[in-house]
Amino acid sequence: MLSAPLGCSRWPPQRTAFEMPARCHIAFWALVASLLCVEPVLPLARGACELCVRRRNAIYNYSLASPTFSHPHGVLSEDGFYKVAVNETLLWFQLCDQMIFNHDPPRCFSCQDCGGPSHCGMKCSALVANDIGGYQVCTTIGGLPNQHISLIDENDPERGVIIRMSASGLEKKCSLSVSVFCDSVKTQVPNSLNISGSCDYATVFRHPSGCAKVSSVNGKGLGWFGTLIIIILCLVGGYVLVGTIYRFFFLGIHGAEAIPNVEFWLSLPQRARSMLGSLIRRFRGHAGDGRGSYSPMNY
Repeated sequence: MLSAPLGCSRWPPQRTAFEMPARCHIAFWALVASLLCVEPVLPLARGACELCVRRRNAIYNYSLASPTFSHPHGVLSEDGFYKVAVNETLLWFQLCDQMIFNHDPPRCFSCQDCGGPSHCGMKCSALVANDIGGYQVCTTIGGLPNQHISLIDENDPERGVIIRMSASGLEKKCSLSVSVFCDSVKTQVPNSLNISGSCDYATVFRHPSGCAKVSSVNGKGLGWFGTLIIIILCLVGGYVLVGTIYRFFFLGIHGAEAIPNVEFWLSLPQRARSMLGSLIRRFRGHAGDGRGSYSPMNY
């Protein structure tokens, strides 16, 4: 008689065809959940407006889009955009998000890369309009996926951060750099615009969201040894969990026997006691040898 191969649809033989797929789904999601054990030791992915740097014994955390009591939208403009007008050049931009225009939308030509004529400015993060031959012609200079944050001064993290965004058009690549200086007292919106090259713009403003939250390290963290212990415990726990799930759902082993190498895990306490007792006896032996070097005197 041919035996049924191991698998979700045939093992064990008495299972119906409707029970096993459900159990396989449970096993699959349990395996996925077990992988979350290593999540705490993985680096966190940060957004375009979040930055964490360490300098000496201090950690500087920037989160420009986080709400505060006086600024519920963080550094983002409550109007949906910032506007800077210098001579015949107009700049619209938004930090950490795309622009939204509920009023006063851009009215210019060549807005296909940023929403088109009907929704101009709604599909990018920065747009500039220049007067060319008496007509306002738009150029997209920043998009949300291309925003990057860094320190204004690497030697002085408390000064603030700079956000750089860029966009590549058919003719040239353009960019916008916004320096957000730390000012915990007041907010000064951008009112100047610097142009370098043919399509690189820069502006500056001051905002409380540009100030970092500073936390002291002082060597009280887990350190490399604590992190190593956590990784080892997660790997061991993941091994036991995955092995138990596999043996229970796919091999049909139930009870304590479903735990892989259960004899080894049960013997760990006894092995630990034996090792500890051996160390104690060895220590006492050395102590006895030390006392034996002095013999009692008889009077």
